[in-house]
Amino acid sequence: MAEPPPPTWRNIPPSVVVLGLVALCMDISSELVHSLLPLFLVGALGASMLTVGLIEGIAEATAALAKMFSGVISDRVGKRKLLVVIGYGLSAVTKPLFPLAGSVGTVLAARFADRIGKGIRGAPRDALIADITPEKIRGAAFGLRQALDTVGAFAGPLLAIALMALYAGDFRAVFWWAVAPAAIAVALLLFGVREPDGTKPNGERGWPIRRADLARMSGAYWWAIAIGIVFTLARFSEAFLVLKGQQAGLPIVLVPLVMVLMSLVYAASATPAGVLSDRIGRRKVLVAGLLFLVAADLLLAFAPGLVGLFLGVGLWGLYMGFSQGLLSALVADTAPADLRGTAFGIFNLLTGIALLGASALAGFLWDYFGPSATFAVGAAFASLAALALAFLAAPNPPPAPLRPAPH
Repeated sequence: MAEPPPPTWRNIPPSVVVLGLVALCMDISSELVHSLLPLFLVGALGASMLTVGLIEGIAEATAALAKMFSGVISDRVGKRKLLVVIGYGLSAVTKPLFPLAGSVGTVLAARFADRIGKGIRGAPRDALIADITPEKIRGAAFGLRQALDTVGAFAGPLLAIALMALYAGDFRAVFWWAVAPAAIAVALLLFGVREPDGTKPNGERGWPIRRADLARMSGAYWWAIAIGIVFTLARFSEAFLVLKGQQAGLPIVLVPLVMVLMSLVYAASATPAGVLSDRIGRRKVLVAGLLFLVAADLLLAFAPGLVGLFLGVGLWGLYMGFSQGLLSALVADTAPADLRGTAFGIFNLLTGIALLGASALAGFLWDYFGPSATFAVGAAFASLAALALAFLAAPNPPPAPLRPAPH
């Protein structure tokens, strides 16, 4: 009897597609706010660039800490979807806080709660995708989810531009529109995603991260962690792209175009990059992504005017497409199947801490040395990361599982 043909990207499970649509709707909601939030903080609330960097860094580090615990919990109870619903639900209920904010502290609290929601859902969602996707198309599955997520990331800023024109620059009126797509995301998740029957709880109790669990992580997994940290140090918060757009001369109403362009390129490149990584290996595609980031940072640091801005932002989007989904696939490739939630949690915790440091450093450099210094230092970090990834050998990956992942 002939063996069935190997799966292709056309065999991506329907639940992965729905998870992508959920991410799309939530990103429309989030990016409608976030594409304007740095301008709102600096212009309406009087925040400094360092404050913007710290708010973004604290928010992402908070998400990373929540991802660690939620990933471990999802491994122990075997109920990944429940945690994903809680995470998206928490992010949805924070949306009204942004139009109601009267101080930097309120914005920080809203971002803090929103990112806790992101953290709760992140690792269980990625582990769920790994659980239900055949290994041979895992890169394509993560790339598709990332691409749909990123479609929302450029649709949100486009909606922000239209609403800013409609409301004559009234930030608060625009922010109220973020509530509806967040509610749609939660409804899609509740009724459109099915958790596989094969996800079993491991039944362990006690401290979330156990020494025995860490010992089971392979050298290849820790190599993937190191790559993720270096990648994150080379890339600070996209809030600085928004601020660079204003500094380059874009009117406030059109500043969200920066995020539209970045996200459009990101969405268009994420799935092809994932498919390519399934064919030629993750490392080559990741190195290409870092080279895009070096070129982006150099353009944003030294090329004058709007041409340099948009070329740099477009290359930044290519970097994101060639890296973010692949880093998740790399973790899934190298972690034990029953500890995938824990593995994604550790990965997100350490990279979140790195993003806090990178964003704080970016804000400090901007305040004291100007935007060119911020992006020039980013180019230096990205160059070092590309050299390390190109020439340092990775440990051998763990052996393939004896049984396929459940469909």
